Amino acid sequence: QVQLVESGGGLVQAGGSLRLSCLASGTIFSIATMGWYRQAPGKQREVVATISSGGSTNYADSVKGRFTITRDNAKNTVYLQMNSLKPEDTAVYSCKRFGARDYWGQGTQVTVSS
Repeated sequence: QVQLVESGGGLVQAGGSLRLSCLASGTIFSIATMGWYRQAPGKQREVVATISSGGSTNYADSVKGRFTITRDNAKNTVYLQMNSLKPEDTAVYSCKRFGARDYWGQGTQVTVSS
């Protein structure tokens, strides 16, 4: 059974940094495209960043230059380094494994105070 467990969320002041982690189990992680999504209160979930099995990355325009997605296949983990955080980055961040069936983690709260 595929499981994704996020960690690293918390409360940070504007301008600060956080690094989120998503540990995957029950899947051949190295061949999976992974992604980070977020959902703010009252808003639809949106994609933040994705990374392919080969390491190609894509970012939402709102986070380009501030966030970096990476993966460590040896650790079955995908990361999201978030710098220069803004209050509008406040949301629940979830990781996703793309595939014939998509799998989601439970999410981790990120709160950025002004």
